[in-house]
Amino acid sequence: MKKLLAGAAIAAISTPFAAAADCGEVSITEMNWGSAQIVTATAAFIMEQGYGCDVAVIPSDTVPAIASVAENNEPDVVTELWLNSTSDVYRRLEDEGRIVRLGAVLDPGGVEGWWIPRYLAEEHPELTTVEGVIANPALVGGRFNNCPEGWGCRVVNDNLIRALDLTSGGLEVFSHGSGETLATSMAAAFERREPWFGYYWAPTGLLGRYDMVKVRIGPIDEAVHANNGNPQVDNPGVSDFPPAPVLTSVTADFREREPAVADMLSKMTFEVDVMNGLLAWMEQNNATAEEATVHFVTTMPGVWSDWLDDDARARLSALIR
Repeated sequence: MKKLLAGAAIAAISTPFAAAADCGEVSITEMNWGSAQIVTATAAFIMEQGYGCDVAVIPSDTVPAIASVAENNEPDVVTELWLNSTSDVYRRLEDEGRIVRLGAVLDPGGVEGWWIPRYLAEEHPELTTVEGVIANPALVGGRFNNCPEGWGCRVVNDNLIRALDLTSGGLEVFSHGSGETLATSMAAAFERREPWFGYYWAPTGLLGRYDMVKVRIGPIDEAVHANNGNPQVDNPGVSDFPPAPVLTSVTADFREREPAVADMLSKMTFEVDVMNGLLAWMEQNNATAEEATVHFVTTMPGVWSDWLDDDARARLSALIR
């Protein structure tokens, strides 16, 4: 029944709302991962139904999207843009005034860290710091669940393990062979309410499904963290993982042509916990990004309503009531 209702809602919103002001044609990227697909579907829905835009969704990835802007000045909107995945081309486009970052689409950004289940943190609050974990390895199952070989997080983790002397109290480092086995280890432990300690990231459906607590490694030091990303570093240091900036950027021409839509996009921000929940809902319901958008706009108007101007807010409120 839920899927039937979502399908009916999607059919109802497939054509821009007739009373909306015509903002013209807008092209927007759709990156090939779940959170970006939800962001794009939500932005497209709001632009069509709230602002009367004719939206073209362009399947892409970070590097080709920026290359297209450099060569063709399109697409108009690039979101979800992970700044640490861009090349020097993006910064050159910003310096030349051809592309403009409107705002952060994820708050506080992409999140990485070391985690334990909340039930474990509530039973043993000392485990919420890495010093507490090192002093009590048996309470976390005696194991740190590490990233697979070849992942960037594996390099950082291995350097942190050295800097912290993480194994000094008897903790074993187990390096998973794939992202799937890393995820499965967390899920299996949580379902059995067993100890688990290891690396993961957000936004992901896994952290939307399972209530995990981030272990405090120490203060964030950007220089130390960058140094820890070097596999040949001789002097690794201790720094927690800084959030990765994740942006919505538009061409300068688009911001000038559609200032009201650009203003909306500058305010369109998902807290990472909200996005985790949407990804979990999408996975559990075998849903599309468009269905996740219907779920989002109908159940969380308090999140998105402040993104819109008064006219667009009234149009969307009338549409979904």
